[in-house]
Amino acid sequence: MNKPILFKTAIVDVQFGQNVKVVEPVNLYGCSIGDNCFVGPFTEIQKGVVIGEYTKIQSHSLICELVSIGNHCFIGHGVMFINDLFQDGGPAGGDKSKWRATKIGNHVSIGSNATLLPVTICDHVVIGAGSVVTKDILQPGKYAGNPARRINKS
Repeated sequence: MNKPILFKTAIVDVQFGQNVKVVEPVNLYGCSIGDNCFVGPFTEIQKGVVIGEYTKIQSHSLICELVSIGNHCFIGHGVMFINDLFQDGGPAGGDKSKWRATKIGNHVSIGSNATLLPVTICDHVVIGAGSVVTKDILQPGKYAGNPARRINKS
């Protein structure tokens, strides 16, 4: 009988600010998490990610490489950040030159099960649950849908 290769969740090479709360199991590696943040269970935050202070990340979220999140943000349950647009019809694999960055401003709330392609989101934005953000959001307000569109001003 074959046995699988097992990997354990871990917290490795993470720069933590003061008073950070983490609920295990999590997979955090090579990232930076600011003061007074919360990270829920079953969350993965990958290498190079920067999380600002007072940001709350709920369970089951994936924050991939090339993502930065500002201060006083809320990331709901099951939020997925994408850095590979499958430009050639499939995954870029190890070719990180094909990956793109995501920048989230301050005071941004992202509802549960939202998906964010590589975008820039300005300060003071609310993204509705289940939304798919495919383009930059450069004006404060509330956005929802697939693709996400502005539904009213903040």
